[in-house]
Formats: sequence, C-alpha cells, structure tokens
Amino acid sequence: MQNIKTIKTNEEWRKLLTPIQYNILREAGTDRPFSGKLWNNKEKGTYSCVACGNQLFSSKAKFDSGTGWPSLFAPLSEESVLIKPIPSGIDGSEVLCASCEGHHGHVFTDGPLPTGLRFCMNDSILKFQK
Repeated sequence: MQNIKTIKTNEEWRKLLTPIQYNILREAGTDRPFSGKLWNNKEKGTYSCVACGNQLFSSKAKFDSGTGWPSLFAPLSEESVLIKPIPSGIDGSEVLCASCEGHHGHVFTDGPLPTGLRFCMNDSILKFQK
C-alpha cells in the first residue's frame, strides 16, 4: 500500500497546525521530554500524524524507553514513515511522515527486540485513536 502525498504551502500548514506542531513538523523542532500526554499512554490503538492523518504506529510496538517521548520499536508498515539519514549532530536518523513528509522525531539503534530500533517520536504531532 502506498501513501497518498499531502502537499501544502507553508502558509497552509501554519493555518492548519498549532505553533508547536508547525515548529516540529515543518521546522524539525522537538517537544520537551515528559511534556505530552502520549509518552506514557498504555491504551491499545493507533498513532497517526496530526497533520495529515497517516497511520504511523500501532500501540503494540510501544515501550517505555524512559526518555519522556513516545517510543516504538517499529512503524505500522514500511510505507508509513520515511527514514532520512542525518549528516551530523545526532546519532540516529530522522523520521518523517511518508504522506506529508513532516518531521516526527528520530530512530536509534538502542531499542528492544525484535527490531532493536527506538523510534523516538514527538508527542505534540501524534494523534491517538483507540
């Protein structure tokens, strides 16, 4: 299954998103750790992109990394997210929504089995559905 691309101008994104959501999704900002309501969520459901609704992760992949951000060991599907290497600065790769290409966080190689990955996502730009 291939995602349909969501394309908007910066002005359109600014009207659609809150200032913090815009900062994270369009300018690669970040939430403060432990500041959101989803990092400690233990309910069963699906995490989607708040900007375009693309389903990104299942709660079945969520785990407590102790970092204060929602952490998951695998995306819902390989088509859900884009992984973009970072040239310098952070020891990991950037995670983008495959539909709107908004920044969601980073993926690191210090996660649990079965993947060994830790998708460290920003709380403010995730929508949770039970």
